[in-house]
Amino acid sequence: KGSDDDVLTLASGVPSWAASAAGGKVGQVQYTQITDTEETTSTSYVTIPTLEVTITPSATTSKILIQGYLAVGYGASAHTLFQLFRDTTQIALGDAAGSRGQDLFGCRSDGAIMSYSAWPFAFQWVDSPSSTSAITYTFKWRVNTATVYLGRAYDSTDNSNYNRSPCQIAATEILV
Repeated sequence: KGSDDDVLTLASGVPSWAASAAGGKVGQVQYTQITDTEETTSTSYVTIPTLEVTITPSATTSKILIQGYLAVGYGASAHTLFQLFRDTTQIALGDAAGSRGQDLFGCRSDGAIMSYSAWPFAFQWVDSPSSTSAITYTFKWRVNTATVYLGRAYDSTDNSNYNRSPCQIAATEILV
């Protein structure tokens, strides 16, 4: 039967697109949110200690949707790179190409004007861990020079024009 917005519905009341989809149900959601700040001056990759999430898939066929929101504060000429890890394995890799990094994402400031806000970065990644053991997803980050912050602007003057922002990582089990 048809409906007002032309979605074909089966006699069971299930939309036809849902009946034909293989799996795709949410099994569970785990997340971590931080509202404090983190910082690094490290020129080699280090783990962001407070921003991690642990999930235990219910089946080896499950996919894990990792979503995150990072508010990054950095000053003039800072290059910041972020990597995503499943336990000790880096995931979300681009192809190897010379000396270029294989990172989840990177950012570079374009002068001092970038110093006045915590810049928003959102991402999502689908992982296939093939496991029913507890898995922890974490970020590693590094900077080429200076200090880079999470949850605040590089310039942290104490007035209402400068912000503090939450950061979050979520892991959603998709049953397939």
